[in-house]
Amino acid sequence: MTTRVSSVTAIRDDSPREAAHASEQGGMVNTIGIVTGVLPGGIYSVQTERRQLLRCARAASCLLRPAVGDTVLVTGPDATRLYLTAVAEQADASASRIDVAGDMTLASERGAVTVESSTHIAMRGEQGLSLDAPHLRINAEDADCRVDRLQYQGQEAVTTVLSIRVIGRVYEAVMDRLVHLSKTAFRMTEDVEHLRAGRIDYEAAETARLHGKNTVVTAKEIVKVDAKQIHMG
Repeated sequence: MTTRVSSVTAIRDDSPREAAHASEQGGMVNTIGIVTGVLPGGIYSVQTERRQLLRCARAASCLLRPAVGDTVLVTGPDATRLYLTAVAEQADASASRIDVAGDMTLASERGAVTVESSTHIAMRGEQGLSLDAPHLRINAEDADCRVDRLQYQGQEAVTTVLSIRVIGRVYEAVMDRLVHLSKTAFRMTEDVEHLRAGRIDYEAAETARLHGKNTVVTAKEIVKVDAKQIHMG
């Protein structure tokens, strides 16, 4: 008597949801879920579609910081080593944050780097902010600069403006050579004004006037008054 054995092939359900569920039970994990909380040490709790709660760390390639309610992708070799690899959908897309644990450099080896915003751009450094470039260009309709202490060193400064107003308590200028050209100049000193010079030369094209309640003109050697007419008294 001959016994015949028939071959039977099992039919498996390999849908993505079932595959993810099977992977969560053991072996390779590759699933999607919702972030339910952020634990100390940068660990995220993610609830899958099967109501399973996973604990995973954010992968280095996931620069976008996940928030509670975001839909994320979780993968790993097993249930004990899981990584949040990407944010698939944000619960609140109006605010996003890209951050890393250490220093970060945004560089382009051959092209330019442009940062653009439809509203405004804010740059903040807790310890400092440095700009280093052979050429710096700033173009703005209005600028507000508030600095406690400012130190500028350079070879030349050229300013072209319609109006300058300086308000302060103390103004000091130390120059080897000072040139001032203007059509009209007005200077008023409330208290005392002192002028010390090696030689003084005043010249007026029309009228020169010196007036005071008490006027004293002295010289150690010579006082000279020369004119076509001299009126005294």
